[in-house]
Amino acid sequence: MSTTELDRALAVPPMATALAASRRRRRATAITHAILILGVILFALPLWIVLMGSTHDAATIGRGEVPLLPGAHAVENYAAAWTEGAARTTGVPVALMMWNSFVMAVLIAVGKIAISLLSAYAVVFFRFPFRMAAFWAIFITLMLPVEVRIFPTFKVVSDLGMVDTYAGLIVPLVASATATLLFRQFFLTIPDEFVEAAKIDGAGPLRFFWDVVLPLSRTNMAALFVILFVYGWNQYLWPLLVTTSTEVETVVIGIVKMIGSESNTDWNIVMATAVLALLPPVAVVLLMQRWFVKGLTDTEK
Repeated sequence: MSTTELDRALAVPPMATALAASRRRRRATAITHAILILGVILFALPLWIVLMGSTHDAATIGRGEVPLLPGAHAVENYAAAWTEGAARTTGVPVALMMWNSFVMAVLIAVGKIAISLLSAYAVVFFRFPFRMAAFWAIFITLMLPVEVRIFPTFKVVSDLGMVDTYAGLIVPLVASATATLLFRQFFLTIPDEFVEAAKIDGAGPLRFFWDVVLPLSRTNMAALFVILFVYGWNQYLWPLLVTTSTEVETVVIGIVKMIGSESNTDWNIVMATAVLALLPPVAVVLLMQRWFVKGLTDTEK
């Protein structure tokens, strides 16, 4: 047998190679989907238990049962949570707590975006002494979150009489070095031709900011709003420290205070409150999903 005939005999048929590759791809796809499904189950199962538990009566959950199917008390539980709260512990309506959380989250997000826009605009488009020193001073504050400066911050808020007020909840959290950094990096990508064209048209700094910079930053602002809204909504440590009155209590703090002793907790109301507390952040993410993704990925000017 010649060398050519031997090579041809030992060669793997192309169809067999293709079938083997197809089997490997199917196996890899199956493993990937199995891992994803397992992750979804691990993530969704606690949420499902809470959702189902919010539709049962307190006695069912008090017996230690873990319901996986809906009960007959959903309307009753959610109505009681919304209007009365957990009667045996706090007795604060969830409607009030969610309103406080909503006001706090919106004002924190809007305030952070407004301050960060202005500070980043000044650092990028103005030339003044110690400009970069000012930027790095802002950037260094990333190393000092509220948890680190909690006591001096509380002392200042207390001395200003802002304990148990919306101002006390919001003002210490309203500045953001992260947002300033992100807006600065975005502003640096704005072509110099835009600046020169604005100068030729006689546009001043405020007009350039309003007519050029803000329209270009809309998607970035939307993406940051989603992130900052969820950040403000989920705040726990600072609201726990700065609020003692139920009039300004947030829903995250309210859920913790609803949980008393094992025999003195309305678990069905607690679970209904947890489900209600999930709705605003989820709604914001879903409603602004397109803007959120575009703001993180779109770099066109």
